[in-house]
Amino acid sequence: MTYYFSRTLDMKFDDAVSHVTQALAAKGFGVVSAIDVRATMKNKVGVEFKPYTILGACNPHFAWRALQAEDKIGTMLPCNVIVQETDPGKVEVAAVDPVASMAAIENPDLAHVAGEVRSLLEDMVRNL
Repeated sequence: MTYYFSRTLDMKFDDAVSHVTQALAAKGFGVVSAIDVRATMKNKVGVEFKPYTILGACNPHFAWRALQAEDKIGTMLPCNVIVQETDPGKVEVAAVDPVASMAAIENPDLAHVAGEVRSLLEDMVRNL
């Protein structure tokens, strides 16, 4: 089982971040955090890195249901979506598969929520 869904886009990096943010919103997800990995690596480690952003995506309805099913699930929230430049004008978008990431938790209610979120994220990536 793979732990993510991905797709490569032909667009500029900043445009891709905006495009993905809008696509997430269309599926009911807000971006609650955005980590500029390139800037962080430069500032904290002193190394150059490709454009790479981690978007913390959260759908409050599903987060609420997951927290009701499993109160420690917050350790695995939000759902991460990465946007990384692979070549100039080529950007890979990858979203976590919540079913894979939560597979170790034996809770049928949580598994059902994870399956619903998986469908939304997989559809979002496929339709970028």
